[in-house]
Formats: sequence, structure tokens, C-alpha cells
Amino acid sequence: MPAAYSAFSVSEFRARFARARGLLCDEGFAACLMMAPEHLYYFGGYDSWVGVNSPQALIFTGGDDAPVLLLRDVDLSLALETTWVEDVRTYSLVLEDFPGRVAGILAEKGVTSGPLAIESQSYAIPHALGEAMVETLSPAHLVDATAKLGMLRLLKSPAEMARLEQAAVFAETGLRALQSEVREGISEIALAAEVEAAMRRAGSDYPAIPTELCSGERSAGGHATPRERIIGPGDLVHAEFAGVHQRYHATAIQTLSLGEPSRRARELYDLALLSLKAGIAAVRPGVPVADVEEASLSPLRAAGLEHAAQMRFGYGIGIAYPPIWLEPLQIARGFEEQLEPGMVFVLHSCLELPDEQLGVIQGGTYALEVSGLRMLAGAGDVGLLVL
Repeated sequence: MPAAYSAFSVSEFRARFARARGLLCDEGFAACLMMAPEHLYYFGGYDSWVGVNSPQALIFTGGDDAPVLLLRDVDLSLALETTWVEDVRTYSLVLEDFPGRVAGILAEKGVTSGPLAIESQSYAIPHALGEAMVETLSPAHLVDATAKLGMLRLLKSPAEMARLEQAAVFAETGLRALQSEVREGISEIALAAEVEAAMRRAGSDYPAIPTELCSGERSAGGHATPRERIIGPGDLVHAEFAGVHQRYHATAIQTLSLGEPSRRARELYDLALLSLKAGIAAVRPGVPVADVEEASLSPLRAAGLEHAAQMRFGYGIGIAYPPIWLEPLQIARGFEEQLEPGMVFVLHSCLELPDEQLGVIQGGTYALEVSGLRMLAGAGDVGLLVL
């Protein structure tokens, strides 16, 4: 029987876990110390953000041993209501040594040396903890497996797509609130509150990244959080936020204008739109991710504004916990992956001109299917909305 608040069937979790075990065997790892919250959820069913301040780990080998979920005692009930893992153990944050407990569990499994897979890039493993684990677990040694484990999550199952579809419904609710509530005299913070409240009332969970929203002379800030600035006539307003269902994220993105924008603002938006369309047109199964970004840059080069595109064109998205919602898939130059049906990702064109205090971001969340690309949430490749 699944746990009371398990998001998926036990069989789906076991199938995912079997792929993680297969990775250990293929890569020659002696064991895995899985600590990233998104991986604990995806492979172990355990839904909790607290790993960023209270270490927790799913510990297993490539054999047939039972996985052990080790977590802080105060969080035991959170695990029991979500995980399929039967061997759940606790420790006291103040009175016990986490690396020592991990070493003890590994010793039970006959692992005292060799490479140990761990997500060294995770925010759940601060430098001090990493150093302590290196010292305690020696002569076993930690090997970064962040990307290798993350890549196992890129192709979404039908059950995952159902969660993403619901997350997209919440994101679209937020997008409608953005469009209906923006008006002269409202502050960025108040507008963000309307967006967030609309999604939460609809049933959206908490997002991994705060709402990004800015306007006017702040519009060149690609990751700007809302401030007390009052929105006025002619301002560009852009926002990026996510609807969330059972930790699956769908991101909505839009730049709009309150009243008629300046000529330069409209020119920049139209160029961003050309870039977005060019990148989207290049997306299809089998295409290298670098080729997609290259296509998106072609209109910018022709206009002499390639330097204004300071963000990657896209990235994978799915399960996420604070502080980020990005998956390992990068749709950008310098990466070798190819796009496959079953992937879900954010695509956006972001142009920033700080010297002109002007910026545009436009796009959304898309699913790549055998039949082609489908937008789940966001304004997408549409003309500038003037309200």
C-alpha cells in the first residue's frame, strides 16, 4: 500500500529506483548517498524541503540490499506519510553525528571503501558538511553524480505529465491574474501578491523560486524580485513564476506593456519574439540542444544585439525544491545532449539592456512529444500585449 500522501504508485517509485541502481552498477559505484530533495522525492517518494538545513540521505548499493532513509528525528512523520522505503532511521541534529551515522549504515552494507555517488552540486550539501563526510567516510571517496542522477528524471512518465498538466493550470491562473490586475498605481509587490494569491487559492503548492517581477527602468533585471516601485503608463512589466502540483513545476513567462510603450521597447520586444520563434522552430526530437540556442541567436546577430541575450535559451523542469527549479538539461551552447520526446523544458528569449534600463523576457513551459512541441504554460511566442 502506498503511504497516505504518496504522489505515485509504489510500482512507479520502484521502477525509478531500479534505474538509479542500474546507474550505480554501470558506473562502478560502491554505493549511493542520495541527498538532494528532488532525488529523495523522485526515487524514494519522500516529500520534504528540509534537507537544505537538516541533512538527510537515501543510502543504497547496486545490489539487492534494502535502501535506508536517514533523516532528522523531528521529520519522521513527513517521511512515513510519503515514502515507500521501509527502513527509515532517524538521528538527533544536536546530539548525533550525521556523517558517522552514514558511515555506520554503509558498514552494515559492507561498504567501507570505493567510490560513493553523491550530489555534490546540491544545495542540500553545504561545504562544511561535505568536508566532514569526506573525512568520516575515508577511505571511501565521494564522487559527484548530480548530473547522472538528474538525467534519469528527464523523460516524464504519463503520471508525471498529469502532474505537470495540473501545475500548468495553476500557472495559467497566475498569468490571467497578472494580466487582469496590472494597472497604473499598483506596486510590483502588490501585483506579485495578486499573482501568487490566485495560484494558491486555485490549489498550487509553494514554488522553488520566488516570483520574479519588475517594471519600467527595472525591466533589465532578468531575475528581479518585485519591489515597492509603482507601475505607470508606458512601463514594460515582465514576470516569471511557476504553478506547482505535487512538487512538479510549470513556469509562466510574459512581458506586457501598461499603455503604449516606447518605440525602443517595442523594437526590443519584437526582436525577442523573433528569437523565441526561431528557437522554437528548431526544437524537434534528435536535435542537439546547442543547435536550438544557435537558431535563437540568429535574429539577434543580424540586429547586432547578441550580447543582450545573457540567459540560456532553455532548461529542463519538473520536480523542484527551493532554491531552484532547473533540471540538469541545458538547452544552450556548450552542451551535447539531444532532445527527446518525453522531455519538458522552459524556453525563453531574454534580452537585457542595462544601459538603456530596458529588458524583455518571453516564453513558457513546453512538452516535447512524438507529434511535436506543445506549450503547457506561459504567454509564448505572441505579439506584445498592451493593456
